[in-house]
Amino acid sequence: MTERHTAGQPARRRGRLRVYLGAAPGVGKTYRMLDEAHRRRQRGTDVVVGWLETHSRPRTAELLDGLEQLPRTVRQYRGAEFPELDLDALLARRPELALVDELAHTNVPGGRHAKRWQDVEELLAAGIDVITTVNIQHLESLNDVVQKITGVPQRETVPDEVVRCADQIELVDMAPQALRRRLAHGNVYRAEKVDAALANYFRVGNLTALRELALLWLAGRVDEGLRDYRAVHNIDRVWETRERVVVALTGGPEGATLIRRAARIADRTAGGELLAVHVSRSDGLAGASPGRLAEQRGLVESLGGSYHVVVGDDIPEALLAFARARDATQLVLGTSRRGRVNRFLTGPGIGETTVGRSADIDVHMVTHAFTGRGRLPALGRRHSRRRTLLGFAAGVAVPSLLTVALSQSHTALNLTTDALIFQLGVVAVALLGGALSALLASLVASLLLNYYFIPPVHTFTIGEANNFIALAVFAAVALCVSTVVDHAGRQTARAARATAEAETLSTLAGSVLRGADAVPALLERTRTAFGLDSAALLDRATGEPVARTDATSTSGAGPETTELAVGEDALLLLTGRRLSDTDHRVLVAFGAHLAAALERDRLATAAAEVEPIRAADRMRTALLAAVSHDLRTPLAAALASVGSLRSPEVEFSDEDRAELLALADESLLRLTRLVDNLLDLSRLQAGALTLHLRPTHLDEVLPAALDSLADPDAPVQPLGLDTAPPVLADPPLLERVLANVITNACRHNAPGAPVLVTASAHADRVEIRVVDRGPGIPPADRDRIFLPFQRLGDTDNTTGVGLGLALSRGLAEAMGGTLDVEDTPGGGTTMLLTLPAAGAPGGAA
Repeated sequence: MTERHTAGQPARRRGRLRVYLGAAPGVGKTYRMLDEAHRRRQRGTDVVVGWLETHSRPRTAELLDGLEQLPRTVRQYRGAEFPELDLDALLARRPELALVDELAHTNVPGGRHAKRWQDVEELLAAGIDVITTVNIQHLESLNDVVQKITGVPQRETVPDEVVRCADQIELVDMAPQALRRRLAHGNVYRAEKVDAALANYFRVGNLTALRELALLWLAGRVDEGLRDYRAVHNIDRVWETRERVVVALTGGPEGATLIRRAARIADRTAGGELLAVHVSRSDGLAGASPGRLAEQRGLVESLGGSYHVVVGDDIPEALLAFARARDATQLVLGTSRRGRVNRFLTGPGIGETTVGRSADIDVHMVTHAFTGRGRLPALGRRHSRRRTLLGFAAGVAVPSLLTVALSQSHTALNLTTDALIFQLGVVAVALLGGALSALLASLVASLLLNYYFIPPVHTFTIGEANNFIALAVFAAVALCVSTVVDHAGRQTARAARATAEAETLSTLAGSVLRGADAVPALLERTRTAFGLDSAALLDRATGEPVARTDATSTSGAGPETTELAVGEDALLLLTGRRLSDTDHRVLVAFGAHLAAALERDRLATAAAEVEPIRAADRMRTALLAAVSHDLRTPLAAALASVGSLRSPEVEFSDEDRAELLALADESLLRLTRLVDNLLDLSRLQAGALTLHLRPTHLDEVLPAALDSLADPDAPVQPLGLDTAPPVLADPPLLERVLANVITNACRHNAPGAPVLVTASAHADRVEIRVVDRGPGIPPADRDRIFLPFQRLGDTDNTTGVGLGLALSRGLAEAMGGTLDVEDTPGGGTTMLLTLPAAGAPGGAA
């Protein structure tokens, strides 16, 4: 937020934020916040408690003594009153430090902000320091992870950036066993809530996982702060605060061995991190196998590591720059696949150069099955400077050495043999240095052959015409052979590039066929295949990016930009090096694959839009098939009973008449329930269900739900409903949910065993359990029982059309709750209905 100030007046200082982060409720965040407030107050700081919830914990309440508490404001919402933080009063009071508990709280409608963290942001902008608390499950990025661990959805979240930008974050930690003891002793929740909390959210496994999440998240925040500090102070040395192992991948067959070795090194220390990096040269497609790199990327990610691609021609420098940027402590490289002759001709390899420049990074050279099994340098590839100089040196040295050797045995060999030996030397120079060095070698060899071996020797005069022809033929053959060798090398290079192109395009085709997320994957492959800095897919109509990918580090080759039309609606924008004509030809194929992927995504979107219609058709068909018996049976029974009573031909006794009336009444009630379920389910699916939420006591709706059971004598035993807090629900709909769930439990319960209905409060939710002692439900079938027209284990329609649980879950979710299945300890099924408490912030919203 930008502060306005007049000339001569300093800009208002932004307040400082301190956050106490906990893994779960009850670890002591609020207690630590109050303790810090007393410490600040003793130092003369003006401290005000803006909002604090003691949760009836005596020791926490004791710490409030001596601190100024701001009166709370009360807001009206849906006929009820809810206390809230009085933001305006706190801004007017303007203390040096404000305590604002529960950062993730959702405000009751009617205030200036929807969330409490937004209130805190306004306080900080006004120059007021704030201390607050938050649990790890309320961070937005971890919301789905926590739900998978605990099974409890968190509807109140805080953007990670709000907490990440705090000036101080302090973790309030407690071992799971210690927290459970606090809970059992009544130091966290009231006694009636303890059993449900220990059995559900506060399991040891849940608390251990939440604690690990909190520690890892905070470690990441500390790591970010360390990187920022080093960047500000220009510190490029590696600080070994955490083991980070970088493995360099060339796309060769040894990659899997290196990855597994690096993973073992990273696993030796707690918190070790594995990073894989491939350096893509800026010379395009003549690089590593895309298919093999894709396999190695999958292996890295399966081992918990991350995969990166950087662009650079100096591979050792690019590797070390990446490692230092990530504060890596160890670098894993494979030993060279080149043979001895290859190493002599091309000079020191990547591994040797990297070791020489590594400084404070440990480099591991890992041997593998392909060490030293490489072939001679491939012909036609761009020669290194060392190899070019060696070629020219050999062009002079090889003919000279051959002259010395042949001079010692000139009496045993004739001129033809000498010329053939010199010819062989010229071919060897051509293999080493190419056509230019071979041309130099043929010139030197011709002069030496003339001077030392063609009479008269030691002069450049040729005495016989035959010898002149022999020397001319030698020179011509040498030039032709060297040219052919160089041409063959160039053709080999073209063939290698064509192979790389074919393999790249084959991998591309596989990416399109594999389906999900093809466009980002293809865009990344396009960038890496051509060694570019960035690749973006833009919408032609709006110019907005559809997808984008960037290299970890740039090649520094210049901001060359290449554009390519992709289909009719998209444009591919590439930034980096200048692409050759051959690159453009292959790029067109990439564009075609991208167009195909975009078209497939468009068709998938269209199919997804049609799917609800197909589902409705399937539902309609299933409905007609399923209700044919359920509607006809009670209707036929009611008609038969009424028809019999109206018949003048039969005289019924009072007892028979009562029985027929009871049958008609039961059949019509069954028909009414079925029609009500069908209507409610159709309204739910159409989004036309009208809700009237209000605070509702469970002991008010349960009797009506029991009265509507098909079997009024079913053994149902309620426990703790009268002490449970009210829930925010629509009473008639809640009655329907309870009636359907209890009816299902009674149907499958063990004979003679009662169905238990219990309730307990947990945080801002109320959990209602309907417990039976029946055969239980296999885990694989637990989602299926909530689908319409599913009757687990039934083979006919006599037990109902199968709408009860489907309707119950739909109604529960419409009221902001959930309906799930758990195992009953000792056997059976527990249906868990969770609803927001009437006084909870989430419930109020």
